Amino acid sequence: MTATEITRGDPLSPDLALLHARHAADMHAETPPESIHMLPPDELARPGIDFFVLREDGRPVGMGALKKTGAGHAEIKSMHVLVEARGRGLSRLMLDHLIAHARALGCGRVSLETGAEAIFAPARALYARAGFVECGPFEGYREDPNSVFMTLGLA
Repeated sequence: MTATEITRGDPLSPDLALLHARHAADMHAETPPESIHMLPPDELARPGIDFFVLREDGRPVGMGALKKTGAGHAEIKSMHVLVEARGRGLSRLMLDHLIAHARALGCGRVSLETGAEAIFAPARALYARAGFVECGPFEGYREDPNSVFMTLGLA
């Protein structure tokens, strides 16, 4: 039996290098550089961002962050599960954890930006199944044909 846990983590931890590298590779695979909004590890370590690591038997296989953007609002950032760990509900587990954390912080809304390219279709479907709906740009984003903005009310 595999032990799965999600805990707060340090995005600068060396054991997360593979997660960050794979996340960056996916972001750059089909998206023009000017449309990539991922945060590098040093920015994920800044105050106002809660960073979480999903581990199976102690091995990091997923990550996600919640950035507080304003009163009652948070943004999901850098959510990623290693490709070899996908298809087992781990992405949904991380998403549910981030949503629960936003609720615990008193947020009434959580939003995200993801890619419009085909590589991001599974992510968009995951978010839609969780109740996220498309919305306009928020918190400094601008309209971009390579971006899809989604939000979820937490009332």
